[in-house]
Amino acid sequence: MSQDPKRLVDQVKAAAEGASLPPIEKWNPELSGDIDIRIARDGNWYHEGELIQREAIPRLFSTILRREDDGEYYLVTPVEKWRIQVEDTPLLAHSLEVAGTGDSQVLAVTTNFGERLLLGQDHPLEVGTYDSDGSPRPVVHVRRGLEARLVTAAYYELADLLVEQPSGESAALGVWSNGEFFPVGNG
Repeated sequence: MSQDPKRLVDQVKAAAEGASLPPIEKWNPELSGDIDIRIARDGNWYHEGELIQREAIPRLFSTILRREDDGEYYLVTPVEKWRIQVEDTPLLAHSLEVAGTGDSQVLAVTTNFGERLLLGQDHPLEVGTYDSDGSPRPVVHVRRGLEARLVTAAYYELADLLVEQPSGESAALGVWSNGEFFPVGNG
């Protein structure tokens, strides 16, 4: 049974209000250099080739991470800016939540660091493809140029919600969330 869409929206907004993020968009230090931190496609964080074992460290770093117009990822503080490597997306999205149906439907996902996001105008869904093999690359825009890739299970759950929406002379397959239609493919 689907929960009430308004209730899901209120729950996610309340959780977001309780979480404060550093104001890194106001911080513009000069580049300090490159640091040997890599975020693997599976969401694991590595420092100097070694897996970072303490989850608190990547969780903290994710709050000071941004992607800039040059396409690069940086850890930013008021006085330092370090470039890191990201293999695909810095965050993963899982635990798809569904409330309502049709164009009144609301979808939410949870990132691998526990942040809940409502798919909609502030967190749009985009399904592209990987250049290497053409497989789907479903991502949710998070903040500061960051994306969270839907894990396979969440993507399959999303596929179960596809509807056909007229689009010009053809139809698009996609999902509704929070009053927005997100195309996933052609009908």
